[in-house]
Amino acid sequence: MAAVAQLVELLVVVQAVAGSSPTSRPMKCIYCESPDIRAREITRNEYARAFPTNIPIVPGHVLVAPVRCVEHIEDLTEEEHRALFALITAIKRALRKSLDAEGFNCAWNDGEVAGQSIPHLHIHIVPRKAGDTGILEYEPRKFLYRPGSREKAPEMELIAVAKAIEEALGAH
Repeated sequence: MAAVAQLVELLVVVQAVAGSSPTSRPMKCIYCESPDIRAREITRNEYARAFPTNIPIVPGHVLVAPVRCVEHIEDLTEEEHRALFALITAIKRALRKSLDAEGFNCAWNDGEVAGQSIPHLHIHIVPRKAGDTGILEYEPRKFLYRPGSREKAPEMELIAVAKAIEEALGAH
């Protein structure tokens, strides 16, 4: 019985060092609950907030996320959507001024199959300038989709895809 008590005491110490307690629940969403992310928050508005990513492509790589935990952009309300993009615009202006950004890569991954590792929508704002250490050649066909040598889709395929999407828009 003494060995069990020692193990419980050890568990309490380990969890205290790790920042949890024996009764704490697992973190549901790191963007919603992490004290580290809250501590490095740059700014926020009513519906969105911005914070540096912990694994930046280049210095100044910022994530802009809705305050409400939603996984996909279509889950946002119109107010959240406007607020998210207003904050993106403000962050880009601030990065131009503070880090002399000359351009930006702005992107998000939508769904696990597309590389979304945190199921909370977040837009990457990556400030760019000549000579930085980020991706030098941005050619989505080389690493996102359309593997192989197919350079251009046949016009009839493009028309068929456009028609299918158009019909789906009318069905909502």
